[in-house]
Amino acid sequence: MKYSLGIDAGGTYTDAVLISDADGKIIDSTKARTTYPDLLPGIQNAFDGLDQSILKQVKLVSVSTTLATNTILEKTGYPVGLILVGKTDTPKNSAIKYYISVNGGHSSGGNEVEPLDLDSVEEFVEAVKNKVSAFAVSSYFSVRNPEHELKVKEIITELTGMPVICGHELSQSLGAYDRGITAFLNAQLLPIANQFMKTVASEVERRGINAKLMMLKCDGSIVGMNEALKHPIESIFTGPAASLVGAAYLSKEPSCVVIDVGGTSTDVSLTVNGLPQISDTGAIVGGWQTKVEAIKMETSAMGGDSHVWVMNHVLSIGPRRVVPLCVAATKYPRIIKKLKQGQSISRLKLGENVQPTKFFVRTEQKPIELTKREEELLNRIGDEPLAVSEIYLERRILPSPMLLDSLIQKRLIQTIGFTPTDALHVLGDYNEWNTEASILGAEQMCIFADMEVKELCLEIKKKVAKNMALNLLSYLMETVDAKEIEKGLDGDFFAGFKADVPVVLLGGPVRAYTEEIKKFVDAKILLPEHAEVGNAVGALAGKGVKRIEILIRVTFGESKYNLKPTSISVFSPLGKDEMSNYDEAVVYAEELGNKLVMDYMQDAELEDGNINIEVTKKVINPLNTGVPLETKYAFLGIAELKK
Repeated sequence: MKYSLGIDAGGTYTDAVLISDADGKIIDSTKARTTYPDLLPGIQNAFDGLDQSILKQVKLVSVSTTLATNTILEKTGYPVGLILVGKTDTPKNSAIKYYISVNGGHSSGGNEVEPLDLDSVEEFVEAVKNKVSAFAVSSYFSVRNPEHELKVKEIITELTGMPVICGHELSQSLGAYDRGITAFLNAQLLPIANQFMKTVASEVERRGINAKLMMLKCDGSIVGMNEALKHPIESIFTGPAASLVGAAYLSKEPSCVVIDVGGTSTDVSLTVNGLPQISDTGAIVGGWQTKVEAIKMETSAMGGDSHVWVMNHVLSIGPRRVVPLCVAATKYPRIIKKLKQGQSISRLKLGENVQPTKFFVRTEQKPIELTKREEELLNRIGDEPLAVSEIYLERRILPSPMLLDSLIQKRLIQTIGFTPTDALHVLGDYNEWNTEASILGAEQMCIFADMEVKELCLEIKKKVAKNMALNLLSYLMETVDAKEIEKGLDGDFFAGFKADVPVVLLGGPVRAYTEEIKKFVDAKILLPEHAEVGNAVGALAGKGVKRIEILIRVTFGESKYNLKPTSISVFSPLGKDEMSNYDEAVVYAEELGNKLVMDYMQDAELEDGNINIEVTKKVINPLNTGVPLETKYAFLGIAELKK
């Protein structure tokens, strides 16, 4: 008998599930704590929790992960050099530290607008090559002609040998700046994606499992590991994509809305008649507009492991993820003693990184590009968690919150703090970890929040449930401003909100919020069996999908009697090609579209599945020519995996 293994590595848990290929039934499942930043122990623990005799019979391993999403949300991506060519916007986000805009680019017809400024490119690359881990390039109308992007890539490769991501490689949509952002984020994620995928592959090999390795993409489709490594940006939102596909599979509801509560974020998505809703504009994550084709979703940086902190008597949740006190205490028992002793912190000094329940511990990440002050601070933090007041104890001053924040972003220190998961432990709704640590943490928080312990934890639980309801309603009522929806949730009215589609909840302790959500929204709420590993199920339930667009554009000139074609261009992911006549262009476009789909299926290791290619054709005709002005082809390839 053959089996398939699904793995989902989330910010909090790494889930695994075994499914029988014969009848699709779930044979075994397990949850293990995600180990961060070294993912290997968590993945090994997930494997260990499964039936070892069945593992040997696994022929397909498919994975999904929220690591890319969390990296962007938490702003902990690796440094990247961004090169924009031609008439593009300049970055306004301070997260883009190394960038340059140079002359060059093409027109909508694929013709060069002005020569590429090679000298400026070389000067920039030489200046930042020791400060970044990769480069991203986006050129004006590169989807019509990628010549300048490819030339910049060639220069960077010759000068540095570093990875280079081009905008046209990721999207054929117009918008040079958004393609640049997509390439920038993709480059940020390369080291993280490589580490994750190689970790999974090495563990599969070590255990003697002879299986094909696949990965879920953010549109709910799957792809081979080698192809996935090229475009890690496509793994953003694979957690929500997996939860959507998995929820439909587990609940047997072809139309449903899914609320997936993870460690870092809460995500809402919708499937209608078995098909995920896809975003028209591209995925938006952490405020970044990308050109990545993804499921349509509503997301917020609030999850079970979001940091709960207080300042000026105001209780805040997130956006940063921390290790919950209850979890940390199982690994670092001394935290209990530290929480009992408390910290001497002035209310005036409180901030996100200066909290009575926050601790810092060094990771195994190797430091790069540290300032003298960062290096000094890092040397004060060791393998045992330190409270903020302990780090500079002898100097009787607190370390700069900005310095701490910098070391967190560089993944050199890990943070521990009070979370919604701790609040559930205090309330008795969840008891998987060390409840004493959670109670002690709540008592410390209450000193600065001026609240009782139960009142504090109920308020946190209410905030999380309200956030889930707000995300749900913002998704279903997309034309209504979220602030207006929030007014309805906060008010005391003789009316309320109702969802007309089943709501499926996924996530570890999500059942604890069921009654709280019902206070905000009238809905049919479902908690399917195996909901706690729904993402791992979704990692296996996807299909292979590839979309290709090809455009034929005709330029006309006036003859004595009528308009006459003067040039015929075919624009594809390969660039621009000139044809001698329209009929030749049609044949070329149709053959090329089918070939590109099949080439992708082969590269994505999907060629042995049942592949169907749907072709749609849209023609725009000018008057009295007989030849269309534009012909747009859309090729949709779908591969049903053979298991």
